[in-house]
Order: sequence, then C-alpha cells, then structure tokens
Amino acid sequence: SSWYFLRYMDPENEKEFVGKDAENYWKNVDLYVGGSEHAVGHLFYARLWHKVLFDLGYVSTGEPFKKLINQGMIQGRSSIAYRINGTNRFVSQGLRQGFETTPLHVDVNMVENDILDVEKFRLWREEFSNAEFILEDGKYYCGYEIEKMSKRWHNVVNPDDVVAKYGADCFRMYEMFLGPVEQHKPWDTKGIEGVSRFLKKFWKLFMDEQNNFFVSSENPTAGELKILHKAIKKIQEDTERFSFNTAVSHFMICVNEFTDLRNSSAFSGWGKREVLEPLVILISPYAPHLAEELWALLGHSAGMGDAFFPKYEDKYLVENIFTYPVSFNGKMRFKMDLPSDFSISDIEKAALAHEQSAKWLEGKTPKKIIVVKGKIVNVVM
Repeated sequence: SSWYFLRYMDPENEKEFVGKDAENYWKNVDLYVGGSEHAVGHLFYARLWHKVLFDLGYVSTGEPFKKLINQGMIQGRSSIAYRINGTNRFVSQGLRQGFETTPLHVDVNMVENDILDVEKFRLWREEFSNAEFILEDGKYYCGYEIEKMSKRWHNVVNPDDVVAKYGADCFRMYEMFLGPVEQHKPWDTKGIEGVSRFLKKFWKLFMDEQNNFFVSSENPTAGELKILHKAIKKIQEDTERFSFNTAVSHFMICVNEFTDLRNSSAFSGWGKREVLEPLVILISPYAPHLAEELWALLGHSAGMGDAFFPKYEDKYLVENIFTYPVSFNGKMRFKMDLPSDFSISDIEKAALAHEQSAKWLEGKTPKKIIVVKGKIVNVVM
C-alpha cells in the first residue's frame, strides 16, 4: 500500500516491482490529491518507503509526488433549537434572552432558511410529540453552528437528495463554488439556488424565444469574441492552478455578459456557433452532463472526449477604446471614448469638438491642452 503507484508504471513485469526503463520514463506521480487525515497515514509511509527505495537505488527520484493537494472538508451547517430548562418548551433563537436554555441539534432536513418545521419536529422523536414553541413573528428560528458533518449532529446532507432536486452538474459546480479546494467549507443548501439559476441561464444561450435550440453560422462581433477569449484565458488559468471556485465565478460573469448582449440587440443576431461551441467545451469539466447534451444538439456524433480545448488569442483581448477623463483647469467635467490609436493631436481636436466643451470654453481659446495618452486630457483656460 505504500508503493502501489510505482507498480502502475510496469504492471506486467514478473521479475521486478518496477523496471529501470519504465521508472525512468514515468518518474514521479504528477499530482496526488488526498485529505489531511489521509496524509497522516498513507502519505507518511509513501514518502518514507520511497526514500528508502531511492537510497537503495531502485527509483531515480527522492520524492514520490511532484504536487500534493490536501482538499478541505465540506462541513455541515448544524441547526440548533433552544429548550427551556426543565420543560418541553422551545424558544425561538431571537427570543432567548431571559430564559435559561439548553441547545439541541435538530435534523437539518426539518429546517429551511433557519426556520424549523415544528410539526416535523414533533414527529421526529416521541419525547417531542407534545413540544411547545415560543415563536418569533409566527415562526421558529433556529440558531446554527459550523461543524463536521456527522449523524451525531444531525447535519448530514445526502448527496442523492441534492442530485435528485438540482441535478449532478449543479451539485458538482456548487461544491467547487464553495471556496478554495484546500480550505474547509460549510455546506449551505440555500446557496445552491444561485448555481442552479446560472446553469439555466447558460442553457438559455442556446435557445430561441420559443425555447427551441438555435445556433447560427453568423460571424461573432468583436464584443462577443472578447467575452469568449477572456473566459477561455481566465478559466484555463484557474483550472490549471486548481482554483475551481474562481473559475465558476467567471463562468457566471461570462454568461451574464452574453445575456446582456443578447437582451440589448435584435434576437435574430444571437446564437452564434463560433462563440457558443467553445463555451460548451470550456464548461465540460465543470458541468459534463449539460455539456454533452449541448454538444450532441450542436450536431456532434462523438462525445466531448474528442474535442480540443479552445485556445485564447490575445488579439481579441486588446482594448481598442480608451475612456478619457476631460478636465478644465484640473477639474474633471466629462468623459469621452476614443480609439486607443488616436494621436495626441487627434485627442486634442476631439476634446475641443465635444459638445460638452462649449460650456466650459465659454467662447474663449484655451491657453494650452495637456494630453497624457491613455490617461487624461486637461484643458487649461
């Protein structure tokens, strides 16, 4: 168990656990992912034995793994009810002052948005069948604690239930969206609604107003290509450094930008294959079921395993427009958008010709115009 990964390099070898040629070819494991509890056991012995094998000349590397990631634990959000001491009465979280209470963990499946279903609570255990509640605005509000998921704390969320309600892609993306992969993160079922809405918006990019699948062969605009290539660059970089939460966040930004473009222009110009197809490939590691479905609708008979990951091109990310703040005697009065390649004389002319300049010029000729290209314009009167 301490060196099984070496055997994968040369599994048919009946004379050695790994041959020299195979070991020299494969060398270290590129990436090992394991929880912090796992690190105390297996990884400790894997390093120890690998160093022994290295000292004895059986392997050519001093460490077994090039990169190690200890993924954080997804913690539970426990729900707490407050029992008034010596009674079978429970007081809502916001009304506890003035009562001596004992906190009681309740099953999170009876709680939604911190509001306890008191009827389910009475049926939960026989001892609570005649429980009474001091309510807050007609509802019983629970407190909460962030703890390890455990049957003891009644805070276990069954993944099958989440998948049945939201789908496997939504469950998968929400886990990634919770935070950095190495950190412990609290599960909160309320938060999954945002990821569910995102996936529905992503799907709608491929639908017309009658919810029929629609893509065109029209050439995308510069704005659309910029959104796409910005997403390719950001998501590729985030994925390669295992920053899945920021990648999911940028997917949301990207889809919102495309949706805004769609809503601001004639619908007949939307649904461009050249933009949407790379977007499907981009999301496939994050939402594989959604991606495979769209890939098939796009007319591909083979699965997404044969698709090439899109490459971003810097030329689409170059800013062609700069917004200049225009000041008169050092006070900013308005802003104007000009092409980035405008010369200083072009910028001066544009500033003086702007409709708002007349108000501040008052028919006079300026003493001078200071232009710092790509920064500011200042008209000195």
